[in-house]
Amino acid sequence: MAAIKHSRQREMIKAFQDLEDGGENKLNAILSTFSCTLNPDIEFFLHKKSVLFENQSLSRTFLVMASFQNNPVIAGYFALAMKQISIRKEAVSNKMRSRIRRFAQFDTNSNSFFLPAILVAQLGKNDTYKNLISGDELLYFALEKVKEIQNLAGGKLVYVECEDVDKLKRFYYSNGFVEFGKRDRMKDEIGKIKSSYLVQMIKYMK
Repeated sequence: MAAIKHSRQREMIKAFQDLEDGGENKLNAILSTFSCTLNPDIEFFLHKKSVLFENQSLSRTFLVMASFQNNPVIAGYFALAMKQISIRKEAVSNKMRSRIRRFAQFDTNSNSFFLPAILVAQLGKNDTYKNLISGDELLYFALEKVKEIQNLAGGKLVYVECEDVDKLKRFYYSNGFVEFGKRDRMKDEIGKIKSSYLVQMIKYMK
């Protein structure tokens, strides 16, 4: 645990820009060392989209670095984004409903709550160094960063979207998430996400 640290891509880009051969190319070379064969979308995002999304402020990507044979390597990464979500009243328990009601707008026509929440948009371990960090540890780091953001900007909800796979859902259930809906797969997700929809899950941050 002590060897693991976070590093913002924006800060890495800034540091590499001082190099004569171009900062972004060097960063892309480092990102290319990340592999995730079980989830092509996670690998594709880091390789092809993360720098663009960072520069456009669409999301923030965090590399979780660890030491392997005295060299720093990418053990995993996560990406966070701010999104507006809607949650149907009947989709959550009375306890969650009472929590959401305090900082959400309720629309009687759709019988839904509307509120901003932080999305853990990507979360993945590097196949090459998968024993350096567990999925629970990686999610813990992501949620700690969410807490930092919420302490500065407010909010209490974090949410994720995952494929309708029992193993994935159990992972998030065990970490305090509850299911609240589904969304259809988008065009640019075809070929990277097997199912035609994604399960949406939320967690109330204490």
